[in-house]
Amino acid sequence: MTAATHYCQHCPDLISVYQRRLAVLVFKPCERLRFLLGVSLFFGSLCVSQALSAQNIADGTRPNVLFIAVDDLNDWVGCLGGYGGTVHTPNIDRLAARGVLFTNAHCAAPVCNASRTAVMTGLRPSTSGIYANGSWWRPALPRVVTLPQWFARERYRVVGGGKVYHHTPGFNPPDQWHHYFDQVFDDPWHRAKPGQALPVRGLNWPQGFPLNRLENVRRGVRPPLNPREFDWGAMDRDDLKMGDGRMVAWAEKFLRKKHDRPFFLAAGIFRPHLPWYAPKKYFAMYPPEKVVLPKVKDNDLDDVPPAGRKMANARGDEWRLLKQKRRWREATAAYLASISFADALVGRLIAALDDGGHAENTVVVLWSDHGWHLGEKHHWHKQTLWEEATRVPLVVIAPGVTKPGGHCPRPVSLIDLYPTLIELCGLKPNERLDGQSLVPLLKRPTATREQPALTTRGRGNHAIRSERYRYIRYADGSEELYDHRTDPNEWTNLAESADHAEAKKALARWLPKRDAVNALPKSAFRFDPRTYRWTRKKPTR
Repeated sequence: MTAATHYCQHCPDLISVYQRRLAVLVFKPCERLRFLLGVSLFFGSLCVSQALSAQNIADGTRPNVLFIAVDDLNDWVGCLGGYGGTVHTPNIDRLAARGVLFTNAHCAAPVCNASRTAVMTGLRPSTSGIYANGSWWRPALPRVVTLPQWFARERYRVVGGGKVYHHTPGFNPPDQWHHYFDQVFDDPWHRAKPGQALPVRGLNWPQGFPLNRLENVRRGVRPPLNPREFDWGAMDRDDLKMGDGRMVAWAEKFLRKKHDRPFFLAAGIFRPHLPWYAPKKYFAMYPPEKVVLPKVKDNDLDDVPPAGRKMANARGDEWRLLKQKRRWREATAAYLASISFADALVGRLIAALDDGGHAENTVVVLWSDHGWHLGEKHHWHKQTLWEEATRVPLVVIAPGVTKPGGHCPRPVSLIDLYPTLIELCGLKPNERLDGQSLVPLLKRPTATREQPALTTRGRGNHAIRSERYRYIRYADGSEELYDHRTDPNEWTNLAESADHAEAKKALARWLPKRDAVNALPKSAFRFDPRTYRWTRKKPTR
């Protein structure tokens, strides 16, 4: 009996998942042999853990997991106080009050694919080589066992929907889930259709769009960098008729059912990712003339090194376009409306969890993949190493572990979620993860934690966030240092201050010891979306 067959006897519903995983990658013969040997050894080791955990599963002692991801959501939620005015997020605020709110949580990377790959693999970008959206993670990490796969091997029912991995083709392999509710877009005219390997190119606006009436967006000229997504406006549509709403309606049905084994449900809400389309009732909450704009210092980039200015200027022209066209307030209102729409969907998920009788035996995690600039540091978008792009909402509720109303000020990273969930659910540890379990902080939110949060934007560019400081070092060696006790807006770079040399030195020791080379770009592969198979192209001479 082979190791793979033995594993399938313990978990027969994963036979097809195992078969698909072997079909995902195409390597040279020697690479394929090494890969298959590794898989056989891996599955052999699973037999022991399956047998050891069988009794716990039968007793129903392992908790479920509801894993809620919200896209591009910065700290503009009521419980974090990042917005200068009033933001309507009652459901996220109530959820935070049920467990532990991490007030100093940060992403591993301020861009979708790199951040989500880090969360789901438990590996930092400096370990994986996944730094941006231009590389498929699975060809780069063929042997990695992801978070949903780790739960599946322990006989959890693993399902997902919406945007959990990055949302363009090739990032959500079928071997990750027992079932998946595919993401539904509110702008299908600009999205890949089933069977397409790449996003739609060019513009094909339907009548009445773009809703924001920006001429550059209508014509598809820069700025903005990506006119296809740079739109916003109120939709005459009910919540559950929106793309995110359809995913949530599916998840509600799942949560209201009884299940014969523990489940891991990942629900990915796309808003407030662009385009900022939401039902009109949410736009009515934020009249543009009443929107409070972020504080922006005119000369804020003067003390920022060229590498930092380059990051700011990469999308800074979008902010300048909005100011020139007098649309800054309107765009900010659209972002806020999208946040409130996402909040309402979170509320529906939690209500379904409660109605289904699962709340007392379900770990709930709410997180955002990264933040978002709305003019701060003269930038519009994400993809920087400043507070606006790295700070995210993070809430964890663990029955029997957390207490209501917990606030944790310690710096933590989304990279810590994988080991945290393994410990909370009593699964066998994965020794190859970069993060640290948050369970000690869930038990006592004010417990000490030495390790700061690390965020990486591109190879060799890192930010270290402690309780007091943000330290940035770019690949060229240039630096920034901000003291959040006196400078919460990060307006004064103290990197050259002799008085802060020791603080800078202490933070620098947390920088990665090595930076993995960039993963191969998508252009290095031929991808077949029907079989989810990558084939390495022959190098051109």
